[in-house]
Amino acid sequence: MIKVGTSGFSFPDWAGNIYPQNIKKADMLEYYEKQLGFSITEINSTYYTIPSQKSFEGMMRKTSKSFEFTVKAHKSLTHEIRDKETEKIVDNNEAFERFLYAVEPLRREGRLTAILAQFPYCFHATKDNYEYLQTFKDRLADMPLVVEFRNYWWHNERSLKFLRENHIGYCIVDEPKLKGLMPYNPAITTDIGYFRFHGRNTNWFDAPTSVRYDYLYTQDELKSFVPDIRNIANATRKTIVMFNNCHTGKAARNAREMIEMLK
Repeated sequence: MIKVGTSGFSFPDWAGNIYPQNIKKADMLEYYEKQLGFSITEINSTYYTIPSQKSFEGMMRKTSKSFEFTVKAHKSLTHEIRDKETEKIVDNNEAFERFLYAVEPLRREGRLTAILAQFPYCFHATKDNYEYLQTFKDRLADMPLVVEFRNYWWHNERSLKFLRENHIGYCIVDEPKLKGLMPYNPAITTDIGYFRFHGRNTNWFDAPTSVRYDYLYTQDELKSFVPDIRNIANATRKTIVMFNNCHTGKAARNAREMIEMLK
């Protein structure tokens, strides 16, 4: 099974580009599924704020029972894990409990595909960070975990072996080919394949987020990924393909093009 979607669905600059000009924010998710034809989305707002259970329950009511969600881990679980003075990893038990409580409705109804933990560039392949990944997975119990690395030093067989041994999914990223960033590496470590396309805007490190993801993949660029997506899908239970180049709806355009290529 291959599911293609975008990293979010509620963006003001999609109105008039992807959605009707006067669409209400409350109607975007239903339009995303019924009119654009997507059966999965990635909730990124959870990185900034841990929502209430009612928020996810509302999303489920607006979508069909086959529609799925992946949820990005809150920043307290990925970016704010160290004490600023001692640099030691802090006990974030309360944050885990709040986050897991919030996503429980999705898990209970079988609508949660995975938790996506995207770690920052400063998260290096060190002993204590390996241990933290293991702790992260333990806290999620039976919830599928997919990890996205930004730092090149995780690009090695040791890291993939560790993820396989601990049943942690590997996020395959396509992003600018800049020194220090993760290269494109179509590998799998669990029964879930996960692709995440960020675009190839070389103004990555200095640009604001709105510019960083301002990139539209060409037809030839998209076609180059099709064999790898199919190979990963043949070796997994489910393969997720997410487009994060969301500026002015470019992600939705590329995602729909990818769906057609995979048919």
